[in-house]
Amino acid sequence: MDTPATDASAIDVSALDTRRIGFIGIGNMGLPMASRLIAAGHEVIAHDRDPAAARAIADRGAELAASAAEVASAAELVLASLPRPEAVRAVALGADGVLAGTRRRVFVDLSTTGPRTTREIAAELARHGVAMADSPVSGGVAGARAGSLAVMLAAPAALRAALTPVLGVFGRVFEIGEAPGLAQTMKLVNNLLSATAIAATSEAVVLGVKAGLDPFVMIDVINAGSGRNTASVDKFPRSILNRRFDHGFALGLMAKDVDLCLAEAEAQHFPMWIGAAVKQMWTHALGQGGPDQDFTALIKHIEPWAGVTVGRQGGRDGDA
Repeated sequence: MDTPATDASAIDVSALDTRRIGFIGIGNMGLPMASRLIAAGHEVIAHDRDPAAARAIADRGAELAASAAEVASAAELVLASLPRPEAVRAVALGADGVLAGTRRRVFVDLSTTGPRTTREIAAELARHGVAMADSPVSGGVAGARAGSLAVMLAAPAALRAALTPVLGVFGRVFEIGEAPGLAQTMKLVNNLLSATAIAATSEAVVLGVKAGLDPFVMIDVINAGSGRNTASVDKFPRSILNRRFDHGFALGLMAKDVDLCLAEAEAQHFPMWIGAAVKQMWTHALGQGGPDQDFTALIKHIEPWAGVTVGRQGGRDGDA
């Protein structure tokens, strides 16, 4: 029976069954995370609207459910990894969502949803006796596969204690605080910095190539010097210089995260001058190539301004 509550701290999460875990959203991040739970010995009940995604996790040993409500009727603990805030809201609160399940006790949002939406969802779940943990992750598909994600966790102390062994399967758990939305804010700040690194490094390398520098040598120098950053260390060598643009995160999702961060800054009456400029870069790329392109493709929409192409398909021997 639902227990009226004002927040998750008033909900009893003792003896939470973490052996059987529901997982909703078997995408680029969800598949490796759910797979790691199975490998760690958990029984996973999974749901995704995409039949191919559902088959992928079923092939790894998961039990499939036809809806989020069915997942939440089979497991007390339900995790979700979804692309957009509206998807999280529908999965948590919709007519066929987690709230409609019969066993659900704890809902963990691994998505980047934004603090305001998270607080609203958490409050509504709590009114029906369901505790919510705000727990976005960072580290990309490679980190999800390796179990090296940064897992940000905001929840009451008792719930954090119950969830840490489970979330630790994904990587390092950082306890951000108790209130829902705190971990979301942390994730948005992190992603703004990531988006800024890609945008600024792309501009810098395009300028260098325009002036006659070899982009491969540029990245080597940057990574040995004070300009070293996440884009120069990871994105450029792995997905940009080789022109593969296959890092595994959609440009539309990064643009969404930057938008959410700027919206939170506005709500806090805090001007973000650099953040606003970064948002314009991602909005431009979004308009030019659409939301489904890989986020490392941002540089393709900067190159025409200089009339150059950075890197070459297939290898180190390429240059502009």
